[in-house]
Amino acid sequence: MQMIAIGGAIGTGLFVASGATVSQAGPGGAVLAYAAVGLMVLLLMQSLGEMAAHVPVAGSFQTYATRFVSPSFGFAMGWNYWFNWAITVAAELVAAGIVMAYWLPGVPSWVWAALFLALLTGLNALSARAFGEGEFWLAAVKVVTVIVFLVAGVAMIVGIIGGHSEGLSNWTVGDAPFHGGALAVVSVFMIAGFSFQGTELVGVAAGEARDPRRDVPRAIRTVFWRIMLFYIGAIAVVGTLVAYTDPNLLRTGTEDVSYSPFTLVFARAGIAAAAAVMNAVILTAVLSAGNSGLYASTRMLHSMALQGQAPVWFAYVNRRGVPVRALGATAAVGGAGFLTAVVGQDTAYTWLLNVSALSGFMVWLGIAVCHLRFRRAYVLQGNDPADLPYRAPLFPLGPVVAFTLCVAVVLGQNYEAVFQGEVVRVLSSYIGLPVFFLVWLGHRLVTGSRVVPLEQVDVSGVRVEAGSGDR
Repeated sequence: MQMIAIGGAIGTGLFVASGATVSQAGPGGAVLAYAAVGLMVLLLMQSLGEMAAHVPVAGSFQTYATRFVSPSFGFAMGWNYWFNWAITVAAELVAAGIVMAYWLPGVPSWVWAALFLALLTGLNALSARAFGEGEFWLAAVKVVTVIVFLVAGVAMIVGIIGGHSEGLSNWTVGDAPFHGGALAVVSVFMIAGFSFQGTELVGVAAGEARDPRRDVPRAIRTVFWRIMLFYIGAIAVVGTLVAYTDPNLLRTGTEDVSYSPFTLVFARAGIAAAAAVMNAVILTAVLSAGNSGLYASTRMLHSMALQGQAPVWFAYVNRRGVPVRALGATAAVGGAGFLTAVVGQDTAYTWLLNVSALSGFMVWLGIAVCHLRFRRAYVLQGNDPADLPYRAPLFPLGPVVAFTLCVAVVLGQNYEAVFQGEVVRVLSSYIGLPVFFLVWLGHRLVTGSRVVPLEQVDVSGVRVEAGSGDR
């Protein structure tokens, strides 16, 4: 579970986009932004960990939103999260085709997309164990790469390798370390927030863990600090070894892997074939994100079907406990999203991605709301929080601070377009917000559901015997 969470959070956002954060806000601004967003993620994961250890179910966010807030809120949370990851799968397929063109430029990108989609679908169709094992090794490649990068970077900074000591001179170039001031830091907040999305996969995987009461708290406690070490450490190394004025940091597209900040540092350390090595790692990151996305969205659709919020046809599981119908539907949506990009509908595809990206933040906001409602109902009904298998240590301050920071990230994601009055850019960036509320209100109008009173909230736990395995 720890590797699933790490694998979900470490991807192209770190390997490729980290250079853009340094160029926009300087080394100090980038580190500050990632530290602040990391704090928000820590608080959210503590909230999620408390609920997931007590009620470990696949598709956790939708279940918690339905039980602790309202059926309509759960409906919106579930469908938005499913769409979020289904479209993310499509995005990763696009990226995989671009990465493979580095080695085999003559092969059409759709060939690689189809091949990788079949591979990931097959891996998920085997069993939850097969998904977990596959994700473990995909994540392990990324973790090893980051560790090697950190060691090599520190060695270059102190002069052990690379011929001379880099020191901290790049932290004094121009207006470093905080290039662009406070607004630049805010802009990096958005990039950092998107980069950390995926850590909530611990909650989805909790329903199929062997011993969630033991495994979920352990994963929550350890994974955050490892992710923070990797992100903040890597960005500090990049900012120290590469000046924020270096034009190569601006060339951050996956198709231009030669200018990944990791590649720049490895090349300056004298590591041969740095671009080819990083291209392989980026491909691993892409496949890992696609693998996690397919798993998460499949379990969410299956969970909604069990609760009557999706067609009951998707509730079917095979003898290995895999919801194959939900898996097939999700894979089909991912493939359709990829085809939208292939046939040249770039505008439509961009809007789909924007809706998807904001859906992830809405889930984070929902986690904070669910936790506040759960704990209030739990205590109101005469229960002692000390009996919970895991307690969020900073409640109630934790979810309140996390909610506030997350709102700031969502509303400020494209403040430039708002200030400049660019209507199309504003709509493209914020389209996910009205979509979420329309789904929520539409379900409420059709079903007449209301917020569940605290005294009626179902706070009963789910007991899972250790060693139950795939269920």
